[in-house]
Amino acid sequence: MGIRVDLLEGGKIAFFSLRAHRLRTLLTTLGIGIGVCTLLAIVGIIQGLNVSFARQLAQLGSNSMYISKFPWVMRGDWWEYRNRHELSVHLVDSLREQVPELSAVAPMTQQNVDAFAHGEQLSSVALVGTTAEYPQVSGYEVAEGRFLSQGDNENSTNVAVLGADVAKGLFPTGSAVGNGVRLNGRPFRVVGVLQRRGKILGQNQDLTAMVPLRTYLATFGKKRGITIGAAVADGEDVLRTVDKVEMALRRARAVPPEKKDDFSINRPEMLANTYAQLTGALYGVATGIGLITLLVGGIGIMNVMLVSVRERTREIGVRRALGARRRTIVTQFLLEAASVSALGGALGTAVGLGLAKLVSLVTPLAAAVQPLTVVGGIGFAAAVGLLFGIWPAARAAQLDPVEALRAD
Repeated sequence: MGIRVDLLEGGKIAFFSLRAHRLRTLLTTLGIGIGVCTLLAIVGIIQGLNVSFARQLAQLGSNSMYISKFPWVMRGDWWEYRNRHELSVHLVDSLREQVPELSAVAPMTQQNVDAFAHGEQLSSVALVGTTAEYPQVSGYEVAEGRFLSQGDNENSTNVAVLGADVAKGLFPTGSAVGNGVRLNGRPFRVVGVLQRRGKILGQNQDLTAMVPLRTYLATFGKKRGITIGAAVADGEDVLRTVDKVEMALRRARAVPPEKKDDFSINRPEMLANTYAQLTGALYGVATGIGLITLLVGGIGIMNVMLVSVRERTREIGVRRALGARRRTIVTQFLLEAASVSALGGALGTAVGLGLAKLVSLVTPLAAAVQPLTVVGGIGFAAAVGLLFGIWPAARAAQLDPVEALRAD
């Protein structure tokens, strides 16, 4: 009951005191608000980057792996990877036979080409040669028409499936399906258009065209590096399947037991781990800068509260003489410090998240606003106010009533 009375009375006195010193309250609020704004802007951008990166990795397929000559993240001697033998298409059959846990296996190779149709031309189109199982591995979906079939590959048919940007760029006023297109001058018939996918790790996934692998090799040359994509069937253990894929590839490529793998099995988790390592230190420094700014705001609150205690010494003496306990005085000044800090935190949170959103609109950096971030920003600011208000509140409560009454 006593604590509730202290809180109510202390809250009222704190409110009237803050209202009586509007300019001081405003400046103190701005001080803590700038700190919270800096911290929340950084946190908002960090959270946005994390969400964006996780979403892009998810598009690669959490149950997919990509086997290639080079690893996605190189550690060690580049020449060691460079001297590896290229993967062959025959490895696909070995994986299908020896690893039944795989639901799809799709070889692929690609190069950038120029695409031309109906007077329209696009450059740097990623031309992929692959097979019918590629969508199960990569997560692509068909928006119109169909994807490449097994018969297309077996018969080396000149058909193509276009990405959304390629279809729109070459056929801006109509459907691309059924029309002809030239890829590096070679004629193909469009049989499908892929759903829009956006960018993954900075690469536009919609500026692409896909043709049967055999057609690709026959048309653009057989000496091409092959990557093999594989999807693990639902319900199967991914890590165990990766081990079985590794053993199958070593047998198929006749790698001696004492030798290291002459291929790399790449998975999205590898990129996630590398991302965490590369950005961890950067995020720590950025967050540290925000915390230092917030610390400066907290010191400003402490300074203002000490000045307030000195100016209101006589008031404190009168209250103590009338029976106010030290706990009541402490509560009053802590509430005053926390109120100023929370108000600054609310303003700083709004401005900080707004800045993070603005950065995401005018730059490639993403930003995400999570409800806990808003609550945490205001709550953390109030906690800073309480922390830096402890000393001024304690000094006010320890004043001797008689000496305090003599103050001018």
